[in-house]
Amino acid sequence: MVQSNEVYLTPCTTVPSFSIVSASDKRYYPHMRTLHTAICTLEPQVVAHAAEMFAVLSDPAIYEFENAPPISEEWLAERFARLEARESRDGTQAWLNWVVRLPSGELAGYVQATVIQNHISYVAYELASRFWRRGLGSSAFSAMQQELVSEYGVLTLVAVLKECNFRSSALLSQLGFTPGTSEQAIMFGTEDDEIVMVKCVGRAENAAS
Repeated sequence: MVQSNEVYLTPCTTVPSFSIVSASDKRYYPHMRTLHTAICTLEPQVVAHAAEMFAVLSDPAIYEFENAPPISEEWLAERFARLEARESRDGTQAWLNWVVRLPSGELAGYVQATVIQNHISYVAYELASRFWRRGLGSSAFSAMQQELVSEYGVLTLVAVLKECNFRSSALLSQLGFTPGTSEQAIMFGTEDDEIVMVKCVGRAENAAS
């Protein structure tokens, strides 16, 4: 699956502009909301989720292509506490993290976005392997995308992932992502074994409808 440190965004322009939000633009970020789909609920992630999410994210199948599981429940709780600030220390990024809860009450994983200036958002998602192939990834990601467009003014999504990660590339294709350009790959510092996938949303998508 796509990981939080492996996903990026770029604007829908020939030569994308990449800059961050000034501290005076903090008001750009509204309060996070709980999001609902037909098959899951996206809850704003908080420290209280750490214990259950530690079990979810300890699934070794998640890390077949990249990254590693959290080293301890305490480490994960500290990370969640930092992310619960909802913004970077200098106010230039909004940190939006939702856990994915099933109707049964179980947590299945998370979706994540980092919103910056120029209507750009970094995105990520992760689901435990026992919840794969149920439509959860598509449902949760689509709910987050709609929220990013309607509440945060996001226009473009770009995912950077390992080229061998066929499951994530297939899901991203189903979600409307297409291969990025070589210029975008350079801009976002992709490695030799990585690919870039891009999706334009927001105004461009609405104008076409």
